[in-house]
Amino acid sequence: MQIKIKVKPNSKMQKIEETADGSLIVHLKSLPVDGKANEELIKVLSENFDVPQSKIRIRYGLSSRQKLIEIDTDL
Repeated sequence: MQIKIKVKPNSKMQKIEETADGSLIVHLKSLPVDGKANEELIKVLSENFDVPQSKIRIRYGLSSRQKLIEIDTDL
């Protein structure tokens, strides 16, 4: 499964919003420094979709706010 995500780092609250087109806006507490926001993003998505963190991968947008995330849902 692939999901388009817009990340908003340095937010006061950690939350996930779904937009009308099915993409997600993810608010993260971490700053976008040294990959900390990406690590937090993977952790938040892992908890939200109930999959191990190892099954979530950032396909593109590693240093961008716009990302394409791939979640391996095969059991």
